[in-house]
Parts: sequence; structure tokens; C-alpha cells
Amino acid sequence: MANLRDILYKAGASAVHGSTDLEVTAVVLDSRHTVAGCVFVAVRGTQTDGHAYIGKAIEMGAVAVVCESMPTELQTGITYVKVADASVALAWMACHFYGNPSEELKLVGITGTNGKTTTVNLLFQLFTALGYRCGLLSTVENRIGDKVVPATHTTPDAVAINKLLAEMREAGCTHVFMEVSSHAAHQHRIEGLQYAAALFSNITHDHLDYHGTFDAYIKAKKSFFDRLPADAYAIINKDDRHGMVMVQNTKAQVKSFALKGDADFRARLIENSFEGLHLQLDGADFHSALIGSFNASNLLAAYAAAICLGEEKLAVLTALSAVHAPSGRFEYVQLHQITGIVDYAHTPDALRNVLSTIHDIRKSGQRIITVVGCGGDRDRTKRPLMAAISVENSDKVILTSDNPRSESPEAILDEMAAGVELGQRHRVLRITDRKEAIRTAVSLAQPGDIILVAGKGHETYQEIQGVKHPFDDKLILRETLETR
Repeated sequence: MANLRDILYKAGASAVHGSTDLEVTAVVLDSRHTVAGCVFVAVRGTQTDGHAYIGKAIEMGAVAVVCESMPTELQTGITYVKVADASVALAWMACHFYGNPSEELKLVGITGTNGKTTTVNLLFQLFTALGYRCGLLSTVENRIGDKVVPATHTTPDAVAINKLLAEMREAGCTHVFMEVSSHAAHQHRIEGLQYAAALFSNITHDHLDYHGTFDAYIKAKKSFFDRLPADAYAIINKDDRHGMVMVQNTKAQVKSFALKGDADFRARLIENSFEGLHLQLDGADFHSALIGSFNASNLLAAYAAAICLGEEKLAVLTALSAVHAPSGRFEYVQLHQITGIVDYAHTPDALRNVLSTIHDIRKSGQRIITVVGCGGDRDRTKRPLMAAISVENSDKVILTSDNPRSESPEAILDEMAAGVELGQRHRVLRITDRKEAIRTAVSLAQPGDIILVAGKGHETYQEIQGVKHPFDDKLILRETLETR
């Protein structure tokens, strides 16, 4: 319970009809979740407009409505509050309703096209090993200490974020690590949260279906750093040319990390193999079971954040050397002299990074067979790029279905195939059925070959026409290799 007048602080109310001096039981943005005594916030979303559900929310027990446009008919006994931006209002109301939990936690956010999930997981493992009780909000899962809470979005809505943060606070967590997507920043889901540190990993081609232009995508990421307070840290990857752009207007203390150039925190890659990484990290000899130069950057980012948050160097390096990659991030199995790799790479840059890593660690004569698809109802412009990168860096490519969602799988494959040059088409197969595509890759593989199954990683489903069917790349690849 909370007083409506109190939680409207900073919500930007411009007009009120009725009394705000009333207790509300919940803050709700989805009318289907309406409970008696709640305040319903009518948010204009990408698919639906919450204003269309004001009447339904009141019927189901809402006692107050926050909206951008007042309804033509106002019901007696209901409080209506008009605001300029319902998304901003929702975020501040959620913060206040749950007692501003982020102010009592060391909250660290990671944004970037690639590396968010891995880096937050590394930080969660690192600080847990250092003796702290930690929280995690990620694409793969949310965690409150040892308790796992299923994740549905990279960054949840503002109410869900603050509810989770409040639960973490009550469970005794001191540090929380969360992914911050460009959608979340643009939709004000993180408004009102107090961050101790923010990390930028990189930015490449992605989500143009939502943002429209690459410049708009950059601005959405940058807005996260624009909001930081002066006592926070803004930690950027200086190897990415957009790193300095992110912190142009930040009030936070800027720190940088890099594998290639000058930075506050530096690492040098000495060896990269299936056995792991050997780095010279901040002047110290460092080994990790993680694989790939992109993971060297993720490890360095986690190290930089830990040092900025006041942890001791030797303790950090010791704990960091024992961390492991999250599910579906360069996970591999070796059977019958064939190496099978499953990775979440679903952007052109991520796919290029994974294939580049495989090239770096493969031995002479080992062929690369790549199974790859693209998701439906997402950025279509990256489809030919994904196919082109696969062909450029593989000996054999099988184009297949990913999560087609509401689109035709064949139409998606047509757009991918457009990226394959005529002279390269003999190296490309097109198999719509993903299970059959993986099986075909295994049957084509010879001893010593490497199979990459890209795009879905940790996911255990395939979404087709609104239905999620059980599907696990790791399970299917392992089973197929075992029965080869």
C-alpha cells in the first residue's frame, strides 16, 4: 500500500480530477493484471494504447487512473491524473511505490549490442565470490541470491524492475547487476533508478526495426549515461569508436577499458584456445576458462567495474579467474572428434566475433560448418548481412529458421539468401526445419570439423505464429553428435 499523492512525486502531473489523498494497493500498466484498489497507468505502447483499457481497469477495481489524455467521461469516485508522459510517470511511481529500492543497493547497469548478458553474469559470480549477496536481471534469468526468477525480457518494465529490486533489498542483497536494453532506455523503464555504475560494451547493427536509424539507436543507449548522477561511474569500452560518444554529456566519473588502445584499465590477449584465455590484465598474469577475444573484453569490463566499486585488485583477479560463461554463450561439446558450438549470436557483429574466435583457435584443416537463421518480426536489414558473414567465414553454411514468430520462415530465408553472392551459393544449403538443419550439419561434418549453431543460444523454445514450441539447440546438437 502507498499514498497516491506520495508516489506521484516527479510523475509530471498537469491536471487532477478527484482526490490524490488515497491509498493504492498496486501500480499497474496492464489492465489484465488489475487488482482492487490499484492505480492504472495508461501507457502508449508499440502494439497497444493503454488508454483503450481505462474502462476495463476501472471495472476490475482500479480506483485511480494516470493518463496522457483524459477520458471524455469521468466516473464518479475515480481519481484521474493527467501527465505529459505516462511512461515516465509509471517509472517514478513504481520507484516510490516500492520505497526506491535502488537507492539502498549498489546497482550496476550494462548496455551495448553484445556482451550484456555475459558481463552481468560475470559480475554476479564475481561479487558473490567476494562475499556479497547479489541480485541479477538478465536475458537468461533473474536471480535473488540463490533464488532463480524466470526472465521474460532483457530489461523488464518499470514496475517489475522495482518489485524485483525491492525483493532483492528485502533478501539482503547489496549489489545488483542488470542488463539495460536500448528499448528500456527509450521507453523510460529505468527512469528514477539510482545507478552506482554503468558500463558500455559496444554498439553495432541491431534493433533498427524499432529505432528506425542507427543514430536513434545510439541516442537511446547514450540516454542511459546522460541520466547518471555525479557520484556514479560511467565505464566505457574505448575499443569501440562510439564509447566516448556515450559519455559526452554525463555527470558521472568516466573510466575506460580497452584491449587495443590506451585506457584506464587495459588487458593484452596472450593466448586464445578451447582451453580458455591467457591475458595480461592490468599488469597481472590472468587465466580464464572463457573463450574468445570478445570474452576478454567482457572480463576486463567486469574487472574495471569491480575496481571502481572499491574492491581489492588481487581478490578480484582471483575470483574472476573462476567465473564461467552464461548458458548459450559459446558453449561447446566435443564428440567423435567433432566440436559443436552453440552461441546466442543474433547480430552481424556478434556472429562475426564468434566466427573470428573459431578461426583464431582452430587448427589447420579444420572446417567450419555454420547453421544460422534470423528472427521474425525483427530488424530485416540485418538478414542478408548475417548470411554474408556466415559464408565469408565458413566452409559450409546452412540457412535455417530461428524464431519466425508471425513471419513466413521461407520469406525470412529469401531475405537472408539475398546476401549470398552467386559464386558462393554452392557452399550454402537452405533447410527450413531447424532440427533437420542441425542434423544435416552433423552428418556433413568430418573428424576435426567445427559446427557452429548460432542465434538462439540459451533459448529452449522456437516461436512460430505466437506459439512457443520446445526447442533446445544444445540438446539437439549433443543428441545428434552422440548418435552419429
